[in-house]
Amino acid sequence: MNKIMSRNLFEKKEFWEKIYETKALNETGWYQAVPETSLDFIKYAQLSKDAKIIDVGGGDSLLVDHLLEAGFKNLTVLDVSERSLFRAKDRLGHMASKVTWICSDIREFNPVEIYDLWHDRACLHFLTEKNDVELYRQNMIKSIPIGGHAIIATFSKTGPKKCSGIPIHQYANSELTGIFSNDFELQKSIDKIHFTPSQVGQNYVFCHFKRKQSINI
Repeated sequence: MNKIMSRNLFEKKEFWEKIYETKALNETGWYQAVPETSLDFIKYAQLSKDAKIIDVGGGDSLLVDHLLEAGFKNLTVLDVSERSLFRAKDRLGHMASKVTWICSDIREFNPVEIYDLWHDRACLHFLTEKNDVELYRQNMIKSIPIGGHAIIATFSKTGPKKCSGIPIHQYANSELTGIFSNDFELQKSIDKIHFTPSQVGQNYVFCHFKRKQSINI
């Protein structure tokens, strides 16, 4: 890893650690008491309760709580912020032992498991450099088998241009599909307005992809 990449990873991690040290979960713009759209998309994938699911950039999101409650047994949460994962584990108490927790920047994530479903709500759009998006794509390909699923949600073209003060990359359905089209086929896509705790509307695009037979890394 070159020095510039190493510095960027460090700076990103420090930024998010600060966010999770100073803001309660229900004070963050991405807070959802019930992540209904993600849960609907996961239900649409028709997975068994033994399916392996990874929540990329999940932090202390409540998605994992709802998946545990629904009976899913093989859950992983990945986030760059160790503090966010600590908060999630503390909230879940003894149930935290049923989840695999990975503290890693998605750009340097080295998957050692194969996941039936990759879920990402609002992680990809923070990667504004082409090389970073390619690292993300490669890790997604390595993580998902033929027939596996990926659910990705980003700010849409009519959504915010920043999140927590950081510039993001807005996506249209067609652009997201284009990034992954060599290896994944779009199954479903919707636009969704998320309302922050302060009732500010944020426009998202949600896409559900399924891994195709071809393998292009």
